[in-house]
Amino acid sequence: PRVNTSLSSDDLLLEDLETEGERQLKSLLQHQLDTSVSVEQCKSKRKCFAPAAFYKPFGEEAAGALSLSQFQALQENDKETASLRELGLSDAEILLWK
Repeated sequence: PRVNTSLSSDDLLLEDLETEGERQLKSLLQHQLDTSVSVEQCKSKRKCFAPAAFYKPFGEEAAGALSLSQFQALQENDKETASLRELGLSDAEILLWK
């Protein structure tokens, strides 16, 4: 093979570097090729997800003309309701709390 002698040592080092993308691809390939799997490994990789968030827009309450302070109070009330929902309270329990 023909060798280009005009390359500096910096150019040669850059060719030898492994990029993050290449590293990720090699890791994925190794993971796919690894066929030794146990039940314990599968159990340890099981992911637990949080319950889905419930979003209820406050469009009906904000309909019409509101002052900035009224809108900000509405937003604060909505944030409080959202945080109570995240704690697992139902709508009836939230109404009772308020």
